[in-house]
Amino acid sequence: MGQTKKIKTDKSVHRPVFLKEVIENLKIEKGEKYIDATLGEGGYATEILKRGGKLLGIEWDEKVFLRTKKKLRKISKDAIIVNENFANLERVAKERGFNDVKGIVFDLGLSYRQLKESKRGLSFNEDNEVLDMRLNKELPLKAVDILNKFSKEELKKIFFSFGEELEGEKIATEIIKERKRKKILYVKDLKRCIDKAKRTQKKDKYAQTFQALRIYINHELDNLKDGLKGGVEVLKTKGRIIVVTFHSIEDRAVKNFFKGKKFKKIEVKIKKRRRFERSANLRVYQKLS
Repeated sequence: MGQTKKIKTDKSVHRPVFLKEVIENLKIEKGEKYIDATLGEGGYATEILKRGGKLLGIEWDEKVFLRTKKKLRKISKDAIIVNENFANLERVAKERGFNDVKGIVFDLGLSYRQLKESKRGLSFNEDNEVLDMRLNKELPLKAVDILNKFSKEELKKIFFSFGEELEGEKIATEIIKERKRKKILYVKDLKRCIDKAKRTQKKDKYAQTFQALRIYINHELDNLKDGLKGGVEVLKTKGRIIVVTFHSIEDRAVKNFFKGKKFKKIEVKIKKRRRFERSANLRVYQKLS
């Protein structure tokens, strides 16, 4: 009674930043229903299944979905894994009988493997990848479309609104100049524009621009709001929604969403952070009624 099922750990499973804290705060009980709204490499889902929870996993990236579904099937044939946008969480959950769940987790980061192997220009470290940046191929706009067709003002607005890039106007100016010379196709092409606009040697000088384009292309903030709204609808009283964010724009959106709602914020102490985790933030909310 209460024992954790022993399952051989798959070393290829990406370990989420706050795995221990998230699992502790989900308060997993055998037979209760849980939703991993951002399945990724299956780190949280694996632990939920190990503890006897019933799982609905949602993953929008088809390549990641197929890989992780195969992994989780080895742990539990009853796990429900869906290739969907978590913006549709309420519909997806209700269609599969997950309308009284005890816990939902949203981890808004991309795994290292996803960045490294996507071949879509998601990482500024992959110079020769085409600038696509779509997490799902059904989306109409690619990064190359935006960079080669949008006006200077439109580009500036994207860089500031979704990346808080203060030098967005300079970057937009360099992009306009570059595309008159030749089409901007590859990661290295965009980096060259940023290099000309930002006279600094900092390795992370590209991060805000790449972040802004990815968020805009994939409608990430709108999806987050819709996903949280759906989560509230299917969560049972005293159930918990946990969100892991990786930049201030996401974190502010989550904080604002829960203002005025009948939820209690649970304070969580993070004992130690590694260098690459410093931008990550963990929010836990419990439904009061």
